Amino acid sequence: MESVRSDTAAPPAGDSALTVKILVAGGFGVGKTTLVSAVSEIRPLRTEEALTEKSIGIDDTSAVASKTTTTVAMDFGRITLPNGLVLFVFGTPGQDRFWFMWDELAKGALGAVVLVDTRRLADCFASVDYFERRGVPFIIGVNRFDGAAPHTADQVRDALDLPSDIPVVSCDVRDREDAKQILITLVEHIMRRMS
Repeated sequence: MESVRSDTAAPPAGDSALTVKILVAGGFGVGKTTLVSAVSEIRPLRTEEALTEKSIGIDDTSAVASKTTTTVAMDFGRITLPNGLVLFVFGTPGQDRFWFMWDELAKGALGAVVLVDTRRLADCFASVDYFERRGVPFIIGVNRFDGAAPHTADQVRDALDLPSDIPVVSCDVRDREDAKQILITLVEHIMRRMS
């Protein structure tokens, strides 16, 4: 599947587009904003604020020392696939104190990508649990961070205690093609579950 990338990408006049709401979740600093920005054909909406002294002791930046901002509400982007399918992609905030946004963001979502940093695997447990409890189809995107030891999909699946039908895909969310493939994998997973 290819995507159309322009600031005014839309289906041709007269065509009705099917829109699908997708969430991107995961722990603090795992790459949610980066994924949304990488795939969006429009300038993404970001609700980022600077990390300040008040977050010391609350936000663990030890694994992401260069992180200077954090999402406080959501990220939003859009990608149009050639068959007319339009994905509205919402990135969730990663810290516990902003999780009140999740229920609002999850309304109407057909599926989710849970991003994982294998150096901090426990950070994604809450996201996995959230979607499992609500019956929302999800896949795992293992974001490749510099310096992180490589792990196979089966090793990650076992560590997260996931059933074999949930896709686990390695990716670099900075790369548009990798990020796009994550979303395509999710759409295919949703379609399999619906059939």
